[in-house]
Amino acid sequence: MKRFFLGLSVLLGVALAAWFLRPAHDDSLFLPSAFPGSFDDSMQALRPLPELPPLRPERVALGARLFADTRLSADYSLACASCHRFDLGGADGQPVSVGILGREGGINAPTVFNSGLSFVQFWDGRALTLQEQAAGPIHNPLEMGASWSLVIERLGADESMREAFRLAYPDGLTAANIADAIASFEQSLLTLDSPFDRYLRGDEEALDELARAGYQRFRDFGCVSCHQGVLLGGNMFQKFGVLGDYFADRPLTAADLGRYNVTGREEDRHVFKVPGLRNVALTAPYFHDGSAPTLEVAVAIMGRYQLGRDLAAEDVKAIVAFLNSLTGRIPATGRDE
Repeated sequence: MKRFFLGLSVLLGVALAAWFLRPAHDDSLFLPSAFPGSFDDSMQALRPLPELPPLRPERVALGARLFADTRLSADYSLACASCHRFDLGGADGQPVSVGILGREGGINAPTVFNSGLSFVQFWDGRALTLQEQAAGPIHNPLEMGASWSLVIERLGADESMREAFRLAYPDGLTAANIADAIASFEQSLLTLDSPFDRYLRGDEEALDELARAGYQRFRDFGCVSCHQGVLLGGNMFQKFGVLGDYFADRPLTAADLGRYNVTGREEDRHVFKVPGLRNVALTAPYFHDGSAPTLEVAVAIMGRYQLGRDLAAEDVKAIVAFLNSLTGRIPATGRDE
């Protein structure tokens, strides 16, 4: 009996040590469907988008200028807005984006709208903040192909830009402040007042009968186990192919490895940040590889590989009607009008 209690004490000690010594940013998979009750209800709840956060208007305005500035790319051909178009739901409508000199990237551009509410940035979560994310495309040779020194030299030759930085930041034009201004602008890009938000606030007429049926199926089938929270996604990692091998019988690309490219851990192979579904009706084609041309195709694939079921045509139609209700007001200039 003493040995039993001694062994139990050792196990408890190891468990407590693992808990207190865990990394500050735990990037392990979140699997709420497998561990119900282990996650905060507020994370799982579907909630309306919050109001705009308090932001420094001079930084938002500066970020809006930078977002549209082609001087951030090596050959002056691209701006952030080139791959994150407001008329295409904050994405670019292509399977993969095209960078400087016509170079194709390896992954579908995610929407910039509501990105400030996502728990990490990029499909593989390699950036923890919008500031980190902003630096990525500027330096990527397949995207903008520039450098901070080049960008600062160009912007520094513009007196109006130098003045805008002086007004927005005590230390003026720096790499960190360029990234922060872009991030401030992106934080302002909330697409408020979707029909679904109005429905969540009590307006029963905001969704028609088909969309309400789709919302019921969305919950009953288990889509909500990963697409949850204010973004209906964007708050966890998950394997693409939980109940089927999506990547079988096709040549793999580096992008297909997902989170594995960041951590090198085998359990992160084919793991991606769950995309938020806000404005998803505007951002075709779908998935990290842009392989699904329509929402109907994407929903059917999700049913097969994530839920392990072939969805009937009427189920797909209803769920798509629900997903269309997630389109909010598109910001005109970075501040919702």
